[in-house]
Formats: sequence, structure tokens, C-alpha cells
Amino acid sequence: MTTTARDVITTKLERSFDAFDANHDGYLDWTDYQNFADRYIQAYKLGKDDRRARALHAFYQHFWLELLRHAGVSADRLTKDQFVTANRLASVDTSRLNLADGAGHVIFDVIDIDEDNAISRDEFARFLRDVWKSDAPDAMDAFTKLDTDGDGEISRMEFVRAVREYFFSNNPDAPGSLFFGHV
Repeated sequence: MTTTARDVITTKLERSFDAFDANHDGYLDWTDYQNFADRYIQAYKLGKDDRRARALHAFYQHFWLELLRHAGVSADRLTKDQFVTANRLASVDTSRLNLADGAGHVIFDVIDIDEDNAISRDEFARFLRDVWKSDAPDAMDAFTKLDTDGDGEISRMEFVRAVREYFFSNNPDAPGSLFFGHV
């Protein structure tokens, strides 16, 4: 008898869907993405004219439109299966949006409060607590994994690489596989 290992990327994307589906109706629509961007903005007390807030909204809106385009749906909402498929397609089609790099840079800019081009342990803890509403005891373990050079902070390149791993790596132990807990 053969057993098929669960696809790690699918698992990560399904967790992402659950995180975005704030009203738990089994669908994602633009308001779910808008609300998620607003969680960042509220958590970091960004004004509506702050360039980071504008970049976050612009990125998530473009991301949402790319998901709809790749899902090939006529409705303005996605099921979990449609979301997973659309993300897989959108992440490899960089003709209109480089999803992995774009997300990495836009989110990094918000998390890096002191703008020193590195995410400190405190900045990462705030990100987990205030944006992801995570108080899991092992959540900060992700910080250590994301800090691949062990210098005590997550550089922009370490963060962007982890976001790429989130979208492309089937390795459950890759740093980018830890954004929503260990797979």
C-alpha cells in the first residue's frame, strides 16, 4: 500500500486561507484582504497617507486581482481550493506581479519599525502578537529559523527568502514554512 505525503505548499496555502477568512464563511473576497491589510495598519498605527500603508493596500489589491485572474472565476470570491490553485499559479507567473518578492518587501517595510533594514526579536514578536494574533509559546521559534545567519536579527534578504520559501518550498522545515506554525 502506498501513501502519498501531503503537499507542504498546499498545507501552507490552506492555513493562509484560514488566516485571511476572518468571518469564517469558507470564502475569501476583497474585504478579507482589505481587513488583513488594515490589521497591519492598525497594529503599527500607520496613517492612511503613510507610504507603507499605501504600499500595503496597493500590494494586497494587486495580489487579490491576480488571484481572481488565475482562478478564472466570474465571482469576486474564492473557495479554499480556488485560492490554493490561484496562489500556485500567481506565484510562478511574475508577468504582472512578483508575488513572493513583493509580499516580502512590503511586509518587511511595515515590520521594520525603526527602519534599520533588520527585524529585531521585539519587532517580530509585535508582528506575531498584533498582526497574526498569535501567542503560541513556540511562535518565536520561527524567529530563530528565519535568522539564518544567526546574528540575532532577520535581514531583509532573509525575510524575502523566507517568503519565497513559503510559496515555493515543499520542505516542511524550511524557514518560510513556519509562518503559520510548523507544517
